[in-house]
Amino acid sequence: MSRRLSLPDSASVAQPGADGRMHAPSAARNAAAICAVIAARAPQTGRALEIASGTGEHAVRIAAELPGLDWQPTEIDPARRGSIDAWAAHMGLANIRPAIALDACAPGWGGAHRGQDLIFASNILHLVSQTEAETLVREAGAALAPGGVLMIYGPFRRDEGFASAGDAAFHASLVAQDPAIGYKGVGEVADWMRAAGLYVEPPVEMPANNLTLIAARPPLFDPGQGGAAGKLV
Repeated sequence: MSRRLSLPDSASVAQPGADGRMHAPSAARNAAAICAVIAARAPQTGRALEIASGTGEHAVRIAAELPGLDWQPTEIDPARRGSIDAWAAHMGLANIRPAIALDACAPGWGGAHRGQDLIFASNILHLVSQTEAETLVREAGAALAPGGVLMIYGPFRRDEGFASAGDAAFHASLVAQDPAIGYKGVGEVADWMRAAGLYVEPPVEMPANNLTLIAARPPLFDPGQGGAAGKLV
């Protein structure tokens, strides 16, 4: 999954900081909006797995605002895992675990991380290939507990095209560096979510033309309640 790309300032480019804490300008800009959509649309308690946690700035903000979530950051880059742990130590949060290594674009990880009430990923699908993105969604679906929610934040191509000329230009710059990557369409991601057995919810408009795509695993079906038809629980 790791690629060396030339990204604009709006992307998650990390800068070194104090005590091993790295800083990504984009994380500071979008953290409040991300916290708000998670607070409004995600489970408020249970196990949460963050994919590609980056510097850890999102992780500590979300964990601080939603103390009922047991937050597990993951990151393929060891330097950024160090930053995540440094941010967690700096904030002194009891509900954020030490960062672990996870390549979410590799097959098989979903089975090893089952039982998640929330899986969150930000700014990753446009930086990986179609196959890798589809694998990420499929494995996330396998890792969700019944009733669990998958939330993916980032830039996406709408059904009618790009949301702005800037989005079209950024997509073109990514494809010029690696023809396999670039913006994914909202519709195709929704199809991957459905193929993973998830119910697709309406996307949430976010600042700077970004979206949060949301899907949920159906709750357990209990045939012992509600007569012969049973009911969802």
